[in-house]
Amino acid sequence: MNLEHNSHPKAFKHASLGIGIRAIRILRRNDRAEYQERSFRVLNLSIPNGTPNPWLHALETPCNSLLFAQTEATNGSPLAWLIPAIVGLVLGAILIWVVNRLMGTDAKTQAARQLEQAKVESENLIKKGELEKKEKLLQLQSQFDSEMKQQREELRSRETQLVQKESSIKQASDDLRKQEKLVENTQRKLAEKLDDASKKGEQYNKLISQAQSDLQRVTGMSKEEAKTQLMGLLEKELQGELGTVILKHEKKVTEIAQQKAQDILLTAMQRYASSQTAESTTSTIDIPNDDMKGRIIGREGRNIRAFEKSSGCDLIIDDTPGVVIVSGFDPVRREIARQSMAKLVTDGRIHPTRIEEVIAATEKEMEAFIRRKGEEAAQEVNIQGLHERVIDMLGRLHFRTSYSQNVLRHSVEVAFLSGLMAEMMGLNANLARRCGLLHDIGKAADHELEGGHPKIGADLLKRSGENEHVVHAALGHHDLLTTEYPYTLLVATADACSASRPGARRESLERYIKRMEELESIAKNFQGVEQAFAIQAGRELRVIVSSKDTDDSVAAKVCRDIAKAFEEQLTYPGEIKVTVVRESRFVEIAR
Repeated sequence: MNLEHNSHPKAFKHASLGIGIRAIRILRRNDRAEYQERSFRVLNLSIPNGTPNPWLHALETPCNSLLFAQTEATNGSPLAWLIPAIVGLVLGAILIWVVNRLMGTDAKTQAARQLEQAKVESENLIKKGELEKKEKLLQLQSQFDSEMKQQREELRSRETQLVQKESSIKQASDDLRKQEKLVENTQRKLAEKLDDASKKGEQYNKLISQAQSDLQRVTGMSKEEAKTQLMGLLEKELQGELGTVILKHEKKVTEIAQQKAQDILLTAMQRYASSQTAESTTSTIDIPNDDMKGRIIGREGRNIRAFEKSSGCDLIIDDTPGVVIVSGFDPVRREIARQSMAKLVTDGRIHPTRIEEVIAATEKEMEAFIRRKGEEAAQEVNIQGLHERVIDMLGRLHFRTSYSQNVLRHSVEVAFLSGLMAEMMGLNANLARRCGLLHDIGKAADHELEGGHPKIGADLLKRSGENEHVVHAALGHHDLLTTEYPYTLLVATADACSASRPGARRESLERYIKRMEELESIAKNFQGVEQAFAIQAGRELRVIVSSKDTDDSVAAKVCRDIAKAFEEQLTYPGEIKVTVVRESRFVEIAR
């Protein structure tokens, strides 16, 4: 009995302890607070902070009872644990049911609330989509209406245009119909007139044939013989009158052409009158005293040798006080040497190294100066698009003189004169100014290349891509004057006007007389020459040969030999024209 009594209390003890511990574990889990929160949210209960939880206290009561029963059983009371154990089991079961019921009710409520919220949100989304759909439909409808309105307006305008075209076509058709009727009437009248004319022509032909046959019978001459005799009589009568008329008109045309040419030249020269600056061909440098000459020469002449080697010019130091002369064939190099020597004299430091530095710096300055002069000349006559090489050569003409006339200023003057004459003759004034400006471009390089300046200039302009009229103006402004190139004739005329006007070119009287005498004396040395006259300031030589000692072939040979002698013996700018005159005179005296 003791064993059975002792065995039952242990079984009940373990069962009651298991149920209590399970209830405690349920309430003391990690999500214990979540169960409490859901339970109180369902029951709309609020527990202030620090207030003991009655539900937790209610749950702990059966557990405490179980623990108490366990304690009593341990102490040896066999029946004292039964009632508390039953009470704990009942309360625990009830409490577990209540908690599960509350949790189930909370989940259903939350699910229903979420479902309601989802329904509201879905309805809002549906309403929002419908509103957007309606707005988009309204926008599309408005856009469609505007497009349709625009298309209707275009259709109306096209319809109006078609109506206008239809009316104009109809009007044209009516006019054409009227003209057709008028043409038909005219053709009918012409046909009638032609019929009348043909009938009358036949009658006239019969009358003429009858008259010709009667005339031939009376005169005894055929038709061809009579025609020949009549034409001979008319030719004799009109021959004198024809020559008189031709001479009269020829004289009149010549007078008009001369007057017109004179008016054009005088007007052009009056509208443009430029000042010429006569530059000396000798470059001199003033020095403060004669002691400077010794410094320029240097020890054993090293300074003057270095200067001549670097500059390419000769330095002449003679007994002339206060002056040093620079001599050189190239005018640009001579100007570089003059400026360099002036800088060295001003600076006072004269030695080979300094001389080379100054000359190198002056050469760079001179290149810029030449480019600027060329651009200024082109801008002055309003010429664009010149090649850089042409601009440089044009600037070099600033240092070139011809009979003390600056070639660059001469070219600018010829350009203006050519442009003025071209305007009055109805030609291209810009092209004429371009031809006039570049006609002497070869003089900038005639000391470097072989040939005369016309050929050198023409080759340079052709390589630079200039117009054929510009190239021919440079090549033939002295002798190749043809009507195929009118601008060459204009340039030649302007060149003569610029060179021969008073004050443009000057020359010393002694040098002028000497040059004239040289030309005449060379020509008189040839056999058969009676007289020789230098005219046109030495540009032309008129030679008179004996008609007894020479014939035409000999005169031609003398002319060629004189020109060849000038080329070999003389130095002169430009060209010299040689004209040989052979004249035969026969004199008889009537008594």
